[in-house]
Amino acid sequence: MSSVTVDQATQSRAQRQAQTREKLIEVAREMFLTDGYAASSLDKVAVAAGFSKGAVYSNFSGKEELCMAVLDSIHEEQIEGVLNAFAGDGDLDSRIDAFTAWAREGIGQPRWTALEVEFAAVARRSPYVATELAKRHREVTAAIAELVRRVTAEAGIALPMSAEQAAVGLLGMGIGLGAMRSLDASIDVDVFAAMMRAVLRP
Repeated sequence: MSSVTVDQATQSRAQRQAQTREKLIEVAREMFLTDGYAASSLDKVAVAAGFSKGAVYSNFSGKEELCMAVLDSIHEEQIEGVLNAFAGDGDLDSRIDAFTAWAREGIGQPRWTALEVEFAAVARRSPYVATELAKRHREVTAAIAELVRRVTAEAGIALPMSAEQAAVGLLGMGIGLGAMRSLDASIDVDVFAAMMRAVLRP
């Protein structure tokens, strides 16, 4: 077998595994969001995705790692939404308005929030989950801090705190507001916009 054929075969296997992984995450995401983490088993995920349980274990060490991948997919969408809202060419107020429009749909989705809370409880008995969740919170905070630095620099604003401190405060508000809106959808995200203006435009 030529090296080209070997490379093609290796690439094909890698592509198939990537597709399998993507499908498992997609199916697990819907199952975790609909039925909850505890009620969903790897067997159910495998069957619904059309694979064997072995295919799940060839991509994930277990249900905890699979759920982490599901949460990653959700967080990536949320971060993308925030970045897109602030990517416009308008002034700071128009960018915050764009963020607020996104937040009305993107913050406080009941199923997402329920899964976040249920899985966070797993961290009490799983060092792996506790470590990975903390790692991801740091990564999200760093991404928000970088966004804060860019937006305030473009607006010529000098923050009375570090970008990291502002990021922690904004993330905390977002998480808290999301939890509240998951229980009471009538809570308006305008309060978040007002707090962002107070932090980013003192």
